[in-house]
Amino acid sequence: MSRQLLAMALAPLLGLFILGIGNGFLATLITLRLDAAGESPVVIGWVSSAYFIGLALGAMFNDRLLLRIGHIRAYGSFASLVAVTVLLQALIFDPWAWFGLRLIGGWATVGVYLVIESWLLTSGDQKVRGRLLALYMISLYAAGVLGQLLLGVTDAMGEAAPFMVIGMLASLSVLPMAMIPRVSPLIEHAEPLSPMRLIVMTPTGVMGSFGSGLAVAAVYTLLPLYLQRIGLTVAQVGQMMAVVILGAMLLQYPLGRWSDRHDRQIVLIMIGAFCTLISAGMLLLPLTTWVLAVLLFLLGGGVFALYPVAVSHAADRAPAGALVRMSQGLLLINAIGSTVSPPLISPAMAWVGDAGLFWAFGALGLFLVGFFTWRRSVRPAPVPVAPFSPNTPMSPVGAELTVTEELVQGAIEHEHMEDLSNVVPEVEVAEPLVGPPPPDEPHIAFYHGEDDVAYGDQEKEALDSDARR
Repeated sequence: MSRQLLAMALAPLLGLFILGIGNGFLATLITLRLDAAGESPVVIGWVSSAYFIGLALGAMFNDRLLLRIGHIRAYGSFASLVAVTVLLQALIFDPWAWFGLRLIGGWATVGVYLVIESWLLTSGDQKVRGRLLALYMISLYAAGVLGQLLLGVTDAMGEAAPFMVIGMLASLSVLPMAMIPRVSPLIEHAEPLSPMRLIVMTPTGVMGSFGSGLAVAAVYTLLPLYLQRIGLTVAQVGQMMAVVILGAMLLQYPLGRWSDRHDRQIVLIMIGAFCTLISAGMLLLPLTTWVLAVLLFLLGGGVFALYPVAVSHAADRAPAGALVRMSQGLLLINAIGSTVSPPLISPAMAWVGDAGLFWAFGALGLFLVGFFTWRRSVRPAPVPVAPFSPNTPMSPVGAELTVTEELVQGAIEHEHMEDLSNVVPEVEVAEPLVGPPPPDEPHIAFYHGEDDVAYGDQEKEALDSDARR
């Protein structure tokens, strides 16, 4: 990656990292504070869901505001609103007031992600998107781990101190973006595929994205409640949540690369079974500190890998012209799953007890295993069209970061082998005829399983010329 490109991407990534430190432990902090005040799991679930409702609403509408006022002013507005909502939570303690503040905070937070991701998207072409996405992931996960570790430190300073720290970090994150001597990039209004189109194209991708939203939201909002009720201190809860995010960061890529070499539906089945097994371990094993840490590390790896593998499976089926809109649509499906997760799962903790969280995780894992197995019997998975890339973007515009040059070329070549004209009727496929490309047409396969192939300049020029035609 060139120094110029790194310099262009550095400011938004630094802003993301600073904001992410505070945002990384805010959900945990709110859950612990509500529980300490004696609120029921159901109330905690509804307050937690407000944030994800805000995320979903912002994902659908914030791009219009961004187009109107520009990136830098939009970032300053959204980050300031995040800071205000967090600081108000330090002044006002009322569950329903917090519901409204969390909804506004979620709406503003996804606006921040929208600015950062669209800036990264326009910083380079498809050839470097994979590297930009890797830097994005490192910033996001590293901030999450560090934020969880700071939870105990800030909580020891007083009741209002954690909220003050988060508000200051949100305000400080404006500085890198405000100091950029560059004209704001232009973006287009996002038009994701409708849920019905997605279900027709990739039922497995839709269910995997929805199930991932259910599981990940429960991890962020209800797992801290479980950890506090089994006797952990606030600092220990933060440490265990950091272990979960660390597992997500370290295990997502190996699981994804495994899916490159095998039927992705089989990999999804195995992830569902793995999460069920970990849930059973949480219910049956004696939870010493080390056993708990290992199980949570593995749980984070399995739960957070579900969404990117499901998206990769969906990309194997999508025409090249529908890749971006498909990714945007699955992101919204994931947001819907996150929204309904706390209200659905928190009653289980109220009825069964704290262990109800892992009964719910186990039931979700078994359901996903059954669904993915059924879908594989109905329609086997296509051959992967491009190497797996981790998937963490939070906005529909940023979802395009995952659509790399390799993925587009792989989808085009897949269209030659299978008639995809009816998958998404309003999207034109690369070729109207089924069959291999003509002999005189450049044919470069980007997916090679175990082997990596380097291409020369002449082949790249031929590919670029073909794409321009």
